[in-house]
Amino acid sequence: MTHPMRTALAALGMLTIAGAVHAGTPPLTDDRGKTLRLPGAATRIAGVSYFAADTALAFGIRPVASSFLVRARSPGYLLDCMDGVQNLGQRAAPNLELMAKARPDLIVAIKRYTEANAARLEQIAPYMALRLETFADSDRSILLMGDAMNKRTEAEKLNADFRSALRDHASRAPGIKPRSYLFLWGSGDAPWAFYNEHMTASVINAVGGVNVAGSNPTPAVPDNTAFEMSVEAMLAADPEVIFIYDYGPQRRFESNPVWRQLKAVKNRRVVYVGDHWIESHGPVARQLLLREAAHHLHPDIFPGPDARAVSSSMLPHCG
Repeated sequence: MTHPMRTALAALGMLTIAGAVHAGTPPLTDDRGKTLRLPGAATRIAGVSYFAADTALAFGIRPVASSFLVRARSPGYLLDCMDGVQNLGQRAAPNLELMAKARPDLIVAIKRYTEANAARLEQIAPYMALRLETFADSDRSILLMGDAMNKRTEAEKLNADFRSALRDHASRAPGIKPRSYLFLWGSGDAPWAFYNEHMTASVINAVGGVNVAGSNPTPAVPDNTAFEMSVEAMLAADPEVIFIYDYGPQRRFESNPVWRQLKAVKNRRVVYVGDHWIESHGPVARQLLLREAAHHLHPDIFPGPDARAVSSSMLPHCG
């Protein structure tokens, strides 16, 4: 005969297990096609890219660790929210020992930089690998983080708010003369130019930009969102505006005599932009990018944004 106390304890155990399962996150499928099942809402986020920090902060949670883009430079668009966050080093080679010391309960990382180290990362914490190339990647990845952090409603609102802001800006663009542009990143003789498929270019296009780099010529390779472009090829396309990611002072292509012949250079329409233009998939980054791109393309229509005010409106808990 079964002892009533044992029966009660067994029932209680089953309820506890059921409650733990219920409290966990839904299955999360990352961009490797791997499914993660977290025991509960993630609150200690480590990121390889600013996307993880950007999104966690938009949910009101400070990350415990993050990679950087430029050594000793904090991402200004995240205000002082990154003060005290463990610096993991450059995103292409994050320090996994420091990551482990930060004791994350979720690692959110750019797939192309970290997939080779998946096994090592998974020894530290559940690892979510994201493509982070296109507009669709941005929306999907914010929803994934929302599910991982039990912030699905907040994630859906962030996506809806950005779509609304994009529509508002784009509604003023049809009557404006389109402006040709290039978005560049690099320090060598031939920097990387971004195709239309990249998140940043797609936002610029939405507010009246025409990307002279064009579209990905190999759509079967969706990660192909940039290519090396010579200054001579830039002159042949001769864009009206050039956006350059300010990665550092050494940009050899600007020393090429052909550079000075470019229309954008002669007209002083070369704009140096910040980290949020490269890692533009996060909710704060893309809102600021939208306003800056609209202004630099059409300064007579769109006023220059107060970058701090834009970020502060989304990160009220930061200075």
